[in-house]
Amino acid sequence: MSEIKFEKAMSRLEEIVEELEKGDLDIDKSLQIFEEGIKMSRICSKKLAEAEAKIEKLTKDKKGELISELFPVGEDDAEQ
Repeated sequence: MSEIKFEKAMSRLEEIVEELEKGDLDIDKSLQIFEEGIKMSRICSKKLAEAEAKIEKLTKDKKGELISELFPVGEDDAEQ
């Protein structure tokens, strides 16, 4: 089974919020889709964290010139 993409998880999360906001669901169905919403939220957070780790940030060096620098991925990378 392939991993769900960010856009699909975000779209499903939006659908879940809309369903819950309507208030038409019984408690069991509400809990079921709430749990699914938590799962989609975690997927989105994970994907955003992965993307952030890949984004280059621009910083100035000692001469004031812009350089590109990768975000550290973990503590091991931050020490380098």
